[in-house]
Amino acid sequence: MEMNGVEMLGKFLFGFGLLFILFGGLLILVGKMGLSWKPLPGDIVIRRDNFTFVAPITTSILLSLGLTILLWLLSMLRR
Repeated sequence: MEMNGVEMLGKFLFGFGLLFILFGGLLILVGKMGLSWKPLPGDIVIRRDNFTFVAPITTSILLSLGLTILLWLLSMLRR
């Protein structure tokens, strides 16, 4: 049975939603364990009187690399 574009999009969005739920649950568990996010070296943090600006450059690059590798591995498994 062949899937049309709408079915494929639906499955993709469903899978993506499940990933969001799992990631959100993981973040909740990490927060309850007392662990918190700290800026990595290379992240820009500017603190003023009552203002904090964070530009997570290094964190974004590492997250992008990790997701790229994960998606590449998943695509290899699908073949």
